[in-house]
Amino acid sequence: MGSEGPTAVTINITGFKKFHGVAENPTEKMATNLKEYLAKNSQSKDMVLGSCTVLETAGQGALASLYQLLQSAVNTKESESLTSGKTIWVHFGVNSGATKFAIEQQAVNEATFRCPDELGWKPQNLPIVPSDGPISTVRKTTLPVEEITKALEKKGFEVITSDDAGRFVCNYVYYHSLRFAEQNKTSSLFVHVPLFVAVNEETQMRFTASLLEVLASICN
Repeated sequence: MGSEGPTAVTINITGFKKFHGVAENPTEKMATNLKEYLAKNSQSKDMVLGSCTVLETAGQGALASLYQLLQSAVNTKESESLTSGKTIWVHFGVNSGATKFAIEQQAVNEATFRCPDELGWKPQNLPIVPSDGPISTVRKTTLPVEEITKALEKKGFEVITSDDAGRFVCNYVYYHSLRFAEQNKTSSLFVHVPLFVAVNEETQMRFTASLLEVLASICN
């Protein structure tokens, strides 16, 4: 048998529900509507959209469900004997003060929440994973952030690279996802998006579709 060509990349998506100060989280709408949007607008054959999940905007109290979700993608891949296709998690969160999209390079082992999460937890200067060491410990994505950013800029989007995902739930989820990715040979990326008042919903959906196409192209 000869080469059968590139194997489709499976990309799983998460967004967040509302949280303090943000009654309508654009990432919730994006995660809810993405499958339908891609069915109408995406031509990519290199990418399979896996799960689209809206997470509770919470840290410790939602951790068990986060790991269950991350593990489910690994279990699905094993059960379907998809041994060669790459699995990527893309987590979306909102930065209510932003006007551009931000591709996050890393997460820090620190939970310092400026306000309680949606389950009432408000940690201060706590390590996210104590066994990883001090709160200054950093985990980086294995995906080429600069290359991704430049490809999206060429498509006409205002996007930057970032090395600071904050210390709130976004960073908390990203840190755990990066740790899981390292242990399970998957990849993880976090992307901050603006509110719809700064960048409208249609543009954000186009950006999301373009990001997935870029990831599929880079990883094949």
